[in-house]
Amino acid sequence: MTSLLERARAHHPGVAITDLGQLRAALQTAIELEHSTIPPYLCALYSIEPGHNVEAAAIIQSVVMEEMLHLVIAANLLNAIGGAPDIDRPDFIPRYPATLPHSDGRVVLDLLPFSPQAIAGFLRVERPEPPARRPRAEGYHTIGQFYAAIVQGFEVVAAKEQIFTGEPSRQVAGNGRVYGTAGDAVPVHDLETALEAMTIVVDQGEGIDHTIHDGDSPLGEGLMLAHYYRFDEIARRRRYRASDTPITGPTGPPLPVDYEAAWPMRANPRAGDLPPGSEVRALTDELNAVYSGILRHLHRGLNGEQEHLAEAVGSMWALRWKAEALMRVPVGDAGQTAGPSFEWVR
Repeated sequence: MTSLLERARAHHPGVAITDLGQLRAALQTAIELEHSTIPPYLCALYSIEPGHNVEAAAIIQSVVMEEMLHLVIAANLLNAIGGAPDIDRPDFIPRYPATLPHSDGRVVLDLLPFSPQAIAGFLRVERPEPPARRPRAEGYHTIGQFYAAIVQGFEVVAAKEQIFTGEPSRQVAGNGRVYGTAGDAVPVHDLETALEAMTIVVDQGEGIDHTIHDGDSPLGEGLMLAHYYRFDEIARRRRYRASDTPITGPTGPPLPVDYEAAWPMRANPRAGDLPPGSEVRALTDELNAVYSGILRHLHRGLNGEQEHLAEAVGSMWALRWKAEALMRVPVGDAGQTAGPSFEWVR
């Protein structure tokens, strides 16, 4: 199996990371990138009516858990090199529809209910990096390009100076309270552990060596699919077998999908579009307060107060209840419902 560093070295430099400041900035962008995908995935997940699309919901839930894990890993990497994750601020949450942070702008993130359009958008987000694509820290087209630039950056900057100067107590280790059973966060203290952490993020997202797999299941159940191929199962309504490849596509049993069994949430809702003083506006404001609180707990937890991480996870239940309540409230004349807008509030 090709190592992540060997894969990065095989590329010609694109937009290179050559100093510690650039590396810290790129890792802050990685935190923002991982977070930016979570609200769209949650909207699709929360819109599924209870008892329907059980397998599809489990797929989306598994990806959400791993995106949360990736955010924690990116924070570990930034803390390891003397940076500080910056999460509790108004512009940390994208204004949807939004593009991936610092990308070329061609992949757009929308808040949509479970639908063919939502799944097609998820596939664009998670699309594996083509083998010949150059790493780019800015203006990247695929997430794989961006992470390849970070891997190269670690090698280049660590060869010039001692960069692993961060406070070890800020490192988040394997902890099921943070991300369920999605995997283990890797404490980072040198180049070897930094590359180990990056390998988890890259392989879970786009697959090992351009295969459909991301590695062994943390539950001991064999190989798991990379994110793109999990969403592809929903899109094609069929499961992948272990022997399948990106070329063959899924050849396993059917995966039942019923897009009609989802609340017809209005796309990209915003609190400001709702009548002040209305019940639906109040519920939207409450949800945004809960989500902003989650970000504040994450900010404190990833900056040394790790007891706040459990508080963030616990608040996810309240977020779901309020989102599902919103999706039952009709808005407008087109048969649509309200939905979570994921906006920052004080």
